[in-house]
Parts: sequence; C-alpha cells; structure tokens
Amino acid sequence: MSKTDHDLMNLPKKKFNFMNLVWLVILVAGLFVSINETNTHISVLFENFSQFADIFVQMLNPDWSYLSAVIPLLLETIKMAVLGTAIGSIIAFIYSLFIARNIVKNKAVTGILRFIMNIVRTVPDLLLGAIFVAIVGIGPVAGILALAVFTFGVVVKLFYEAIETIDPGPIEALTAVGANKLQIIWFAVLPQIMTYFISYVLYAFEINVRASTVLGYIGAGGIGLYLQQTLQVFDYAKTGTIIIVIIIVVVIIDYISSKSREALMR
Repeated sequence: MSKTDHDLMNLPKKKFNFMNLVWLVILVAGLFVSINETNTHISVLFENFSQFADIFVQMLNPDWSYLSAVIPLLLETIKMAVLGTAIGSIIAFIYSLFIARNIVKNKAVTGILRFIMNIVRTVPDLLLGAIFVAIVGIGPVAGILALAVFTFGVVVKLFYEAIETIDPGPIEALTAVGANKLQIIWFAVLPQIMTYFISYVLYAFEINVRASTVLGYIGAGGIGLYLQQTLQVFDYAKTGTIIIVIIIVVVIIDYISSKSREALMR
C-alpha cells in the first residue's frame, strides 16, 4: 500500500448523523409530492419534441431583413438597462451608508431601513414591471423604473455588507481627531469600498440587460415587446433574428463587464 493510500485510510471519519437521513427522506418525499401535485411528466416533453424541433429549425433560418427594425429596439433595451442601473445604483449607494452598522450606530434606524430593503428585494422584476406599467403606462419608462428598483435591491444588499467588512482603523483614527460623519465617509470609507461598488454596479448591469428583454412581454418597453408579437403570430424566422441578436449583445456585454470587474478587483 502506497503512502497516499495509507493517508487516505487514516483520514478522520465523520460520524453518521441520523438527521441527515431524515432530511434526505423529506426532500425525496417532497420531490414526489411536487411531481404528483403539479402533474409533471417528462414524457410530455418528448411527446411534443417534433413540434419543438420544427420551431427550432425555423428559428435557425432567421429573417435578416427584420434586422433594421430590431437594432433600434435593441438600443432602446440597452438604454433602459443603463438608466435603470444608474438610478438604482445611486439610490443604493446612499441607502447602504444608512444601514451599515459601522457607519450608523443607531440599531433602530438600521433595523427599520433593513426591513424596508428586504421588502423591496422580495418583489420580482416582472411584478415591478407590471406595477409600473399600471402606474405610468406602456413604454420604456415603466421598464426603467422597474429596473431601477430591481437594481437597488441587488446592489444595496451586496454593498452594505461590503461596507461592514472594511478595516475599522481609519474610521477610529478620524473619529479620535474629531472628524464629522461626512469626513469619515469621504476619507475612511469610500477609498476602501469604491472598487466593490463599481463591481456590483457592473454585475447589476449584466443582469438588467437580460431582464430588460423580458420586461417587454408586459409592455415595459424594449425588444421584448416585439419578441412577444412575433411569437404570437408564429413568425419564428423573425423570432430567431431577435433571439440571435440578443444572445450576441448579451454575450459581448457580459464579457466586457466580467473583464472590467476582474481588473477592478486586482
């Protein structure tokens, strides 16, 4: 027996935990109950596979003459993502400073503000889009507002946690010499967390570019509205054009954003 095999044989063994078996049984039982209650059968997918294949083939033969109509809509979608990300990130930046407990010591204030933040974070982007469509009407404004609130929920959670993990030394030093709260934030907090904030904003922008294409389904502007229309009239050649363009743009934006975040975090 080699030394490696001998070491593996002498690895510490974790005792069997009966509760792990109980949880496994509960999860498996829950899976079967869910399948039964939702009447989910994988055979349905294979029964309709020929229809899927036909649609897929039509999408693989896109109508490139439709490209002239797709590009302006795609640019509108990107503009929605940019504006929604910018508005939501600015609000999240300010809000994070009020709920970080190493900045605001009043637990009642931070507790109430965090409760509000958690409520906002529970609302999905499609529901936000539907709400704003009802308020401001069909169009890109509803999409921008929905993305702004969604961005706020994403960035504020990540950012305030980053603030709470910074080195407390500079804050204590400035407090000791009598600096006010704004001076502490400007000279001790921001230099430590700005790279994180920019990284989180870029991450939110990646998500928003994809989310903005879906918001069009509920009338919140962007290319998603035309994607819905082409699907409704079974014009899969035009649908294929839209999907291909969306995929190309999303991949490019994701690549640029990920490389930018990597450079920031070095």
